[in-house]
Amino acid sequence: MIFFNRRQKKAAPALPVLHTERLVLRAFDPNDAASLYAFAQSETVAHMAGFTPHKSLEDSRKMVQDFMTSGAVWAVVEKRSGRMIGFASLHTDHTRYTGHARKLAYTLGEEYWGQGFATETCRELVRHAFEELDCRVLAVSHFPFNHKSKRVIKKLGFAYEGVQRYAHDLPDGSVADLVCYSLLRSEYEARKQGK
Repeated sequence: MIFFNRRQKKAAPALPVLHTERLVLRAFDPNDAASLYAFAQSETVAHMAGFTPHKSLEDSRKMVQDFMTSGAVWAVVEKRSGRMIGFASLHTDHTRYTGHARKLAYTLGEEYWGQGFATETCRELVRHAFEELDCRVLAVSHFPFNHKSKRVIKKLGFAYEGVQRYAHDLPDGSVADLVCYSLLRSEYEARKQGK
């Protein structure tokens, strides 16, 4: 899952706190660096998200600061434990020449994979995008090798658009394709009404 749009630099309004059955999505604060480092040092997590594994707590501090500045990245916190287990974002989709387009992204620590947390996180952000941000279209993408994200995206009802070739620089110097999907507000509303 592509987690962070590096082109997004201007400050945005404060993020609302969002709640699901098991999770709280909230703005990052500097104290989140240690929790981020706990999973961002994983080569597997970093590979799936497209960033270099963190080698030190300072790497995580810098990422937290970027997230705080972007105004579009939530810390995903498990209610039961109070632990920050991942992050998710809704950035402006700069690949579309229409207003009200956003791009969803998410990353979770590996020990939280396969438990429905990604789907729960994304379902709430999809709801927030369409019901509170007046989004008309929501995009999401994953690397071709990220089959877990593909399953999450399909569960959420996104429509396959195609492959954007040679789209994302990877830390090892290679360039990856992106498998792209979108969801229209009308599709979200129909799905919500069970149509």
